[in-house]
Amino acid sequence: MFKSALIYRIDQWDRPALADIETRLDAARFTECGATQPESSGWVEPRNEKHAALVENIGGQLILKLCTETKAVPGSVIKTRLDERLDKIAEETGRRPKGKAAKELKEEIVHDLLPRAFPKRSTTLVWLDPEARYVVIGAGSAKKADGVATRLIELLGGGLALSLVNTELSPATAMAHWLATKEAPSGFSVDRECELKQPDSEKSTVRYARHTLEIDEVGEHIKQGKLPTQLALTWAGRVSFVLTEGLALKKIKLLDVVLESASQQSTQDDNNFDTDVAITTGELRQLIPDLIDALGGLLDRNRLMAPTVAPAEPAATADASLPPWEAEAA
Repeated sequence: MFKSALIYRIDQWDRPALADIETRLDAARFTECGATQPESSGWVEPRNEKHAALVENIGGQLILKLCTETKAVPGSVIKTRLDERLDKIAEETGRRPKGKAAKELKEEIVHDLLPRAFPKRSTTLVWLDPEARYVVIGAGSAKKADGVATRLIELLGGGLALSLVNTELSPATAMAHWLATKEAPSGFSVDRECELKQPDSEKSTVRYARHTLEIDEVGEHIKQGKLPTQLALTWAGRVSFVLTEGLALKKIKLLDVVLESASQQSTQDDNNFDTDVAITTGELRQLIPDLIDALGGLLDRNRLMAPTVAPAEPAATADASLPPWEAEAA
């Protein structure tokens, strides 16, 4: 159901009736790109069945699906056409257009070629959990997820306010601690994939794939200043995923113990949609709070915004010899 996910907190929402949400989504239903339109997006049926609902309520969990269609002309084709046009104008007038004139010619070429461009479609799944006050967006990048979140805020009404989940410990700091101490947080195990990156201009990177991480070499990289940007984890022996430095979950996979239970509960009537939603959301509803706890809990924004009092004596400088997780805590 989800391959990647970013998690948002519902800070405020006076939730409208389901019928009202359906009406709002229907007004923003997906339509194909027009002949010269480079992009179009809108809501489609999560069940992939024509004339089905645009918002599905499965056990109190709301499921939506955003469809995006893009049409792009290959850059090499645009460049070839543009050079031909510029050369022709130069021959006729003795001057080769530059700047604004060249840009307008390029836009004209793209406009002319778009009707022949092949469209590409992608869908993004959205899960709203009003009770737990989370929204999970099936995207691996913050930019894409933020775009979907903005659409939700504008469309769903009820004063919906969302914020990307932030934790007291940054994922990079926590992952560095787990790797350096060779101790995973409670309920989790460290798997065999990791990426470490130096946080400087060179961005030197070390990657481990299908390799045990319980080796001194990993700790040495961290001592040298490299920080984990990705780390493969398994939660409760039931769900595996890769945690990123931006608190995105990637490569989400339900493990055999979960899938065996799902196969026993599936029915032919709903094409397994209801079962898939119930199983996946049921697992992630437990995983998400456990992961947030492992990262020190939700960030206390009130504490961050509280006024600070100037110290009577100069504050002690951070000890550069401290590992990053201890320095952050200090």
